[in-house]
Amino acid sequence: MIEDPLNIRDRSTPLRVLSRSDLAGVPITPGDVVRAVEDAYLAFAAGDSDNPRKLSVANPDGWSVSYAMLGRDGRRRVVAMKTSYKFDPGHDRSTKRYYTTITLYDDSTGAPIALMDCSRVGALRTPAVSALLVRETIRRGAESVLLIGTGTQGRNALPHLLAANPQLRKLMLYGTHPEGLDAVHRQLAEYYPHALLETVADPQAAAATADVVLATAGPGTEVALESSDLAPGSTVVLVGYGLAPSTLIDADRVVATSAEQMALTGTDMVGPDGRLRAVDAELPQILSRRAVARRSDDERIFVYNSGLVLTDIAVAHALAERAIAEGRGTEVPLWD
Repeated sequence: MIEDPLNIRDRSTPLRVLSRSDLAGVPITPGDVVRAVEDAYLAFAAGDSDNPRKLSVANPDGWSVSYAMLGRDGRRRVVAMKTSYKFDPGHDRSTKRYYTTITLYDDSTGAPIALMDCSRVGALRTPAVSALLVRETIRRGAESVLLIGTGTQGRNALPHLLAANPQLRKLMLYGTHPEGLDAVHRQLAEYYPHALLETVADPQAAAATADVVLATAGPGTEVALESSDLAPGSTVVLVGYGLAPSTLIDADRVVATSAEQMALTGTDMVGPDGRLRAVDAELPQILSRRAVARRSDDERIFVYNSGLVLTDIAVAHALAERAIAEGRGTEVPLWD
């Protein structure tokens, strides 16, 4: 019997596996990440890429939640599948387990590119999206920002924010973990050594003077800024926790990366009537100038950053190209 030549080719094609440690030292600047993410959104808005709705399953007792996300980047000619699994029975750091991966395929040759740990991808992609959201919603003359939270997202937030918004000069930080506060300062200094960052003790007082509030805290935070805490004309971006539902309910305008994803993951921000405020504009349409983000300088804008898998693909592809060029990772004959 003659063997199918496609099967022979598949068996001779190894899969490059890039671990967390393989990707940790791969050089990529915040500016590179912001540009890759913006390009992914513009391709999506132009109809060049596909981003189907994510699939999810959850343990009925709340112990775990899993997601699967498929996307096709038409400009890079890359198809990818991202998966994530979170196990969190005790709702604390000692019991939490979180695993996320992404597999990339070259849609011009049919060859696999890499199977990657996706933790660094998410750590870079999300603050880059926030940076673009702020750039498109910030009022004229804005120069101050308050960052709430010092976890992974908080540590990466400011370098990406400044890459897209260099006019922001007054930087404020609120957090409760000393090691996290130090990490945010170090991360900022790595890319912007002359930037001044003030650690504040009162997030409500700081918010009253901030043009931008980035809420990246974890679920254990005691901070929940109300709409009455915010400055006129401010932009508030919800990435994790740190904002009360009133900041959405009372906003003059609501912007999201995806209204569909906000409806799926933003249920903790519903109003007293149990309903989630509708989205006025989405980032892909704003970037392509098909929608307006801000209409006047005195509007208070609520922004919901939930991300799209297409942005994961863009950042993962950029990291994979650099890692493979440096000879990183392990080739596994998966189809032998």
